[in-house]
Amino acid sequence: MQLPSRDGESSPTNELAPPANRSRTAALIMRMLLSGDLSRLRSETVADELGISPTTLRRRLRAAETSYQQLLDRARQIRCEAQLQERWLPGKTIAWELGYAEVNSFYRAFRRWTGVNYSDFKQQVA
Repeated sequence: MQLPSRDGESSPTNELAPPANRSRTAALIMRMLLSGDLSRLRSETVADELGISPTTLRRRLRAAETSYQQLLDRARQIRCEAQLQERWLPGKTIAWELGYAEVNSFYRAFRRWTGVNYSDFKQQVA
């Protein structure tokens, strides 16, 4: 089961191969986000693990025309899709696993990614 994107096409699940406009730094961050604990991976922590300052991290991502928040959002979307392909999870559970402090933040993000509410998506796949 793939999540529909807002334009009606399925979203890709392999983000490990960075697009041409993405820097090596962005690709490393995406790998970390796809495999790490999203509730604990803050930009400062990631910068420290890469051995660079948070300012350098922001500058490199800006040069790649992205931001930490954009990468985090994309990683959450990919991980959400992967989890829902395995099994259906309640919104509260998946929100927690994706590092959202509030379940409503997850619901808004899901609607932004797919164009449908999480509860409507559940009914479509049931």
